[in-house]
Amino acid sequence: MRVTEIWRFPVKSIGGETLLEAELTDLGIAGDRGWSVYDVETGNTLTARRSPDLLFASARIIDGDVVVTLPDGSEVREGDDAALSAWLGREVELRAAGEHNLDVGGTYEVPLDAENDADWVSWQGPGGAFHDSPKSRVSLVSESTMRDWDRRRFRTNIITDGSDEDGFVGTSISIGDARVDVVKQIDRCVMVVRPQPGLGRDLDVLKTINAERETFLAVGGLVTAPGSISLGDEVRPA
Repeated sequence: MRVTEIWRFPVKSIGGETLLEAELTDLGIAGDRGWSVYDVETGNTLTARRSPDLLFASARIIDGDVVVTLPDGSEVREGDDAALSAWLGREVELRAAGEHNLDVGGTYEVPLDAENDADWVSWQGPGGAFHDSPKSRVSLVSESTMRDWDRRRFRTNIITDGSDEDGFVGTSISIGDARVDVVKQIDRCVMVVRPQPGLGRDLDVLKTINAERETFLAVGGLVTAPGSISLGDEVRPA
C-alpha cells in the first residue's frame, strides 16, 4: 500500500489543497484544520453540516497564512471577516486554532436525521486544531474503499492504493518518517451527501455506507512520531 494523494484542509468544512509532501505533527498534517469559521450568534464552529455553502469555497496556506477562495473567485484572508459574513449571510469570524484557548476546541453540530436535517445534537471537539474527535488527528482511506465516489465527499488526509485499511485499527503504521497509531474507524454523517462544485446532493452515498460498512469509511489515528510523508511512500506496519 502506497500513498497516492495527500490532502490538507486548512479551514474546517472548506475545500482543501493537495500536496506532494507534508509534515505530520502531533496535531496531524501541519496546518490541517488549523482555522475554522466561528458563528458569532451561536458560539458554534460552523461546518457544512449546518452551512453547506462552505463546501463551495476552498482554502490553501501561503507562507503560513490562510487564503480562502470564495465561489465567485474572490480571495479572503484572515481578518477579513466582513467578506466572509457577507457571503454566508451571518456574522462569522475566521479563527485560528488556539487563538482564544489552546485547550478548547470547537463546538460542533450534526443532525441525527440526515434526510431531513433534523434532530440536531452538539459536542465539544479537542483543542489544538479543529478536529471532531480527540482520537483522530490524521485520516487515511484506500481508493478501493472509496469506490467511484468523489474523494472530496470524505475530506480524508491520506489516500492510498491497495485496500483493507480497516485492518490497521488497533495497530501502528509507518508512513515516510512518521508513525501513526490507528485508533478508530471514522463514522460518516450528513457531510458526505452535501452538494459541492460539480456534485449534487446524494443521499445514496450515506445510505450505502450505513448499510454495507456499518457507517464507517476511512480510519483515523494519532501521530506518535512526527515526520515527513510524500507521495509514493509505503504504508507499512510499524
